[in-house]
Order: sequence, then C-alpha cells, then structure tokens
Amino acid sequence: MISRRSFIKKATAGVAAFSIVPRFVIGGPGHRAPSDTLYVAGIGVGGKGRVDVSGIAKNTKSKISFLCDIDERQAVESRTNFPDAKYYKDFRVMLDKEAKHIDAVSVSTADHTHAVAAMAAMQRGKHVYVQKPLTHDIYEARILTEAAKKYKVVTQMGNQFASADYVRTAKEWVDAGLIGDVTNVLTWSNRPVWPQGVPAPTGKHEVPKELDWDLWLGPAKEVEYNPAYHPFNWRGWWNFGTGALGDMACHIMDPAFRILPIDYPSEVECSATTAWSGPFQMADYKDSCPASSIIHMKFPRTDGKGNITLTWMDGGLVPKRPEELLPDEVMGGGDLGNGYIFEGTKGKLIGNYNAAPVLLPTARMQEITLPKQTIPRIIGAENGHYTEWVDACIAGYGKRELSSPFEYAGPFTEAVLMGNLAIRSHGMRLENGFPGRKKLLWDARNMKITNFDEANAFVKREYRNGWSL
Repeated sequence: MISRRSFIKKATAGVAAFSIVPRFVIGGPGHRAPSDTLYVAGIGVGGKGRVDVSGIAKNTKSKISFLCDIDERQAVESRTNFPDAKYYKDFRVMLDKEAKHIDAVSVSTADHTHAVAAMAAMQRGKHVYVQKPLTHDIYEARILTEAAKKYKVVTQMGNQFASADYVRTAKEWVDAGLIGDVTNVLTWSNRPVWPQGVPAPTGKHEVPKELDWDLWLGPAKEVEYNPAYHPFNWRGWWNFGTGALGDMACHIMDPAFRILPIDYPSEVECSATTAWSGPFQMADYKDSCPASSIIHMKFPRTDGKGNITLTWMDGGLVPKRPEELLPDEVMGGGDLGNGYIFEGTKGKLIGNYNAAPVLLPTARMQEITLPKQTIPRIIGAENGHYTEWVDACIAGYGKRELSSPFEYAGPFTEAVLMGNLAIRSHGMRLENGFPGRKKLLWDARNMKITNFDEANAFVKREYRNGWSL
C-alpha cells in the first residue's frame, strides 16, 4: 500500500476435475508457491460483480472456478463468460462444500452482505477482494480489519481508482510542499443517481422464480420483496445500502486519507435535505437515505500538528468555487459531478478520483517545476487493482503491498460511515424534538458517540436470526 501507512503452472483441466490442487492444500497455511494458479470464487456476479470477476480473470495466474449469486438472471453473463465455473446460490454452502478447491473470494454483493460473506471466507483462510464500501456499518469494518490480521489473508477493497496514477501524483505534489500544510478538504459527488429521500415502497409483488429473496436479504431486517430494492436501487435504502456517501466516498475521499496524516475523526455534524409529504408536513422517510446531504468532520492529525477538517457534499451540492479558479475554468478536474479540493497554507489543489490534479491558480502549472515521480505506478491502472491483488495472493500474506488492504480500507471505511451515522442521527425524532441535530463527538478506540447515546444504534446493526459475523 502506497500511503502514509505504508502508500503458476496454469490449469489446463476443467474445474470439476481439479487436476491442480489449490496451493494452500499442498503447502499448508501461508504457503504460496509462485507457479500456482489462484482459484477464485465470485460471490455476487451480476452488475459490478460481473466486472470484478472479469477483471480478476485478466490476470492469467487466476482462474474463476466458482460463481455464486442469489439471482440467476443477474448471473447469466458471468456464467456464459466462465462456463466451467460451478454455480451456487448460497455462498455458505459453496464455502462449506468447496473449501478445499478455493484460494480466494471476490465479494460484490449489495452492501448489507459484504461483511458476512467476507468473514466466512477469511475464517476458512481465503484471501478476499471486497467491493466498496467495505462494510455496511462501522462495527463490521473494525471486525473485518482485525480478522484480516488474525487469519493472515491478503485483502483488497474494490475502490479501484486507489490504484490509478492520479492519487499518486497528488501525493507527490503534497509531499513536496507545493500547497503547504493542508488544513481543509472539500469533497463532493453528484450521486445519488437512484431514488433517495422517498417513501418505502408498498404493494404485493411476486418473487421472480430465479431469485432467492431470503438469501438476498441475508442479515438485513426482513421485508417483503419489491423491485424497488433489487437488483439496483437497494443503494438508497438504509436496510441494504449506504447511500451516495457509501457509493462514492471510497473513491473521492481516498486522496485525503491516502495523502494526509489522518485516520479516525473526532467529531462529525451534518445537514440533509428535508422531504415533505404536503404543505408544512414533514415526511418521515426513515427507511430511505436523503436526497442530498452535507457532512463536516474533524480529524486530529496523526503527527500531532492540530486538526484537518473535511466536508462531503452529495445530491448535486458543490462547494463554492475557489477564488483562484477563473470564471470559465471547470471545477473538479474536468468532472463537474465529482471532485475534491485540498486547501493548504501555501495554495490549493483540485481534482477528482479519475483525473489528474491541478494546482490553483492554474497558471502555477506552467510557472513551477513539478516534482519528479517518486512513487511507483501500478501497471494497468484501474484493472491493475485486480492484478496486484491476484499477484499478492500468490506471493502470500505480507509479501507484497497493495493499494487498499483492510489495514487501510477498514479505518477509511469507518470514517466514511461516520457520515451516515450522523445523517441517521440527524433525523431522529425523540420526545424533545430533534436532539440528533447536534455535533457528535466520537471515541474511535471504543467506537462510541460520547454525547448522544441514541446515535450509537447506528454503529452496529442487529442481524436477522441465522446470520452472524
């Protein structure tokens, strides 16, 4: 991992025959023969999961041996792409029956199932690649981070732009002192691009025969099937998703966490769009994430030199244009919908997760000599995020650095999800009004809000019977 925290004999037989035994069977825990193939199981293989297993397969040292999805409709393309892969609906059954034939697992389910699937794999000694956000709640992120160390498995969160050149360029510039000491970071996203701030869906709907709805619910609170939840719009419902913040912050906030000396926030406050059901009638859409929000966090610098503040905006809200930016210049590194700004004691830097950073005023780009490249780049950029994980799995635990191992991604995800804790607390209606509308003080070591106990309900959710970490 390039950051402040540290920043095969190929199988020729069909998967059913398993003529090449997985590496961990041959050599025991920790053994990683460099010539072996990495046998990978995909959990959630439609949508982004389809992209993930295809990306992993581009590394010729890997073989997609198993596919698992609760909806046969979603799995069609992946099953076509990997016809030799054995198919399951229940990842628990797959891991129990095929443990001896699996080296690593890719988890690309809806957010609410990330943690239970990843933990089940790690407990069996499997390396894991888990889509962003790493987990649905703060507690799960802490537990997965600890589990990665306990089980000594190679891990990677699927915020793929963490492996792109742009964040490394920004780090080189900030480390070189081009903008001085960063004191404030502004981040924003045009998400959601799905319904949020809306009433819970109603009506009876027949569950499609290809879908196992009970398995899709997993650990989440039980609700009746509705096409408003699956296959895509689950992101906007607290029961399953983490909203606009969970979808995009692991990309857009990544430069701040990768470059600056911060880890856990000490306080958070927010505001969110109010929904109305009629004239002067405030709606209580407690099941749905808000249509837009603004979140403010304070982070003590890990070097002891004060604090850094960070602001997140979504739903089309953006910060005020920097004075240094000319009227006709585009804000956000060429992407109006998403971006970040670092404000330092000697200048500012602007960019986004998938475009090169720019110094402000932009004339500085021609006036100064930019630092030489000092941080190694990952070949293949976005797909390199998969490639480096496969190579690290084959090398063995602790042998190679990665862009987003749980050591980094876990604390990062905790900080991201603090924003959602603030949003959900903000809207709480108690006997004395809206006491959630206050600044929340966070004890990171103990994962506890110290000045509003009701907010701690959002640190760790209750699982349905039959599900646990």
